[in-house]
Amino acid sequence: MYALIKAEIFKLFRQGKTYYAIGALFSIEAIILVSAYFQGTNIIDLLLENLKQRFYFEGTLLNGNLLVYLILNTLWFHLPLILMIVVSGMLTAEYKDRTLQTIMLQPVSKWKFILSKYIVAIGFTLLVVFALAISSFGLSYFFFGKGDLVVYLNGLNFFDASDAYYRLRWSFVSGALSMVFFSVASLTIAVLFKEAAKTWIVSAFFLILSNILLKVDFGDNWFNTIFFAKLNDTWQYFFYYQINWGQIQFNSFLSIAYSLLFMGAGIYWFHRKDIG
Repeated sequence: MYALIKAEIFKLFRQGKTYYAIGALFSIEAIILVSAYFQGTNIIDLLLENLKQRFYFEGTLLNGNLLVYLILNTLWFHLPLILMIVVSGMLTAEYKDRTLQTIMLQPVSKWKFILSKYIVAIGFTLLVVFALAISSFGLSYFFFGKGDLVVYLNGLNFFDASDAYYRLRWSFVSGALSMVFFSVASLTIAVLFKEAAKTWIVSAFFLILSNILLKVDFGDNWFNTIFFAKLNDTWQYFFYYQINWGQIQFNSFLSIAYSLLFMGAGIYWFHRKDIG
């Protein structure tokens, strides 16, 4: 198993699209920072001009904490989409190049082979989210400094600099679970469809549908609570005044459970399907 994981890591970082994907993510982050540097102050002043006359804010509102929050909001669609393309390509590329048949001629267990891909996919996803968090905090604080954070969730919520940093850190942790879910789902979709183009289209549709269903209110019932699409914005719960840790822990448990369910289904289907 260890040898299979090492081989998957080697293949992942040898393919060019992995670096294009990482470059695209950091390019989006850079665009956000550059745009904020040249235009952000005017926008913030215009939006909060009346509030500044009534409240005292420590430091400038256009600060590193706000930029990290903006990056979070911007990348929770782009990030899973790019991750899904890279992760699904770990399998579809081998179908396309017909190297999968060669591998299966070796004394390799099919379930161990596909499990190693899931493990590497999860590790890669966590690594990317961690790198994004480090770069977001580092660059945002370096260029914009620290200060109070203002966000709009059912009204304006204000947090001092230290509290904002605490909430932002945990939001990255919570968001990472959602990213893992989409990465695992994309690899399972690749098991089903094999071809890269079909897999990417279905994966993109799955992501878009999940984001649409997130906004749909199914009423006060169990479906509205445990449906996987309703778990994708759990990271936003950290930006209400009172953090609902119970709900966050419950949603996190469900996210992990859904990831394991999709992974289990993918391993089962890959083990049962004929490689050809």
